[in-house]
Amino acid sequence: MFKIKSLFTIITLFAVFLLAACGSSNDQAEGNKADDKKEEKSYTIEHAMGTTKLEKQPKRVVVLTNEGTEALLALGVKPVGAVQSWLGDPWYDHIKEDMDGVEVVGVENEVNLEKIAALKPDLIIGSKIRQEAVYDKLSAIAPTVFSETLRGDWKENFKLYAKALNLEEKGNDVIAQFDAHTEDLKAKLGDKVNQEVSVVRFMAGTTRIYYTDSFSGVIFDQLGFKRAEQQKELFTADNKLGNLAIEVGKEVIPKMDGDILFYFTYAPEGDKQALSTAKEWTNDPLWKNLDAVKKGNAYEVSDATWNTAGGVIAANKMLDDLEKIMLKK
Repeated sequence: MFKIKSLFTIITLFAVFLLAACGSSNDQAEGNKADDKKEEKSYTIEHAMGTTKLEKQPKRVVVLTNEGTEALLALGVKPVGAVQSWLGDPWYDHIKEDMDGVEVVGVENEVNLEKIAALKPDLIIGSKIRQEAVYDKLSAIAPTVFSETLRGDWKENFKLYAKALNLEEKGNDVIAQFDAHTEDLKAKLGDKVNQEVSVVRFMAGTTRIYYTDSFSGVIFDQLGFKRAEQQKELFTADNKLGNLAIEVGKEVIPKMDGDILFYFTYAPEGDKQALSTAKEWTNDPLWKNLDAVKKGNAYEVSDATWNTAGGVIAANKMLDDLEKIMLKK
């Protein structure tokens, strides 16, 4: 009798466990279905060219700006196609490992429509300032979302891209992490942020002073740095680049001074003319007479991460550079 009762108990327990397992599997299946439905829910994005409807969360994304590429990578999305980096072969050194296998679809100001179409994207991300002329053709290939411009405030574009990817919450986390990184550095720098900074860029036959609306300028502003006082008069209403930058001649070198001077050179593929421009200017007596230069407070930094890449990954790297330079790490 005891053996029969024991056997009955074992069978009963087994049945209970079996039912529980089935219930768990069913719950998981229902959960997966719910996730799939959530993922497939259509949504509409307002952007620089109007509105675009996406029927579901995109899986195959082509991105047509350098900063957009960084946005995707920061959001955990590897594009199927992207425009070539302005520096690198074909990608910036700081992203090339993450871009392995991504198809090059031209450069920002000359995209290859045939290559883009061949990739069969379900979302194209670009910029009005770069690709407005081919927006209709891109839209005929796949839903297309454009930012307005590519100047310093990359955060606004980043938020747009996160919405287009249906990853707004994750995007908010990425921005929050950057802001925390900025506040941490600001606290470490203490009174050092009260100094005046100057930013100079050398290119082939051209030299610019970069200002408040530039990529580095927006980051310096968030950190609390002041701009070189004597440069304000240069950025008048008729400056063709606004508060982004101004092209200058050597007679303006004295106005490049500041408590700290940062400079970088845009020399794709080792452009000899750009490198020659940088060498010529930094060997000029007026340059050598700058207080920042004489005091050892002039620093050469990366054009890619301080200006050209223009995205969130580069922004974090710029903060790392500033910490090393200003805290002598």
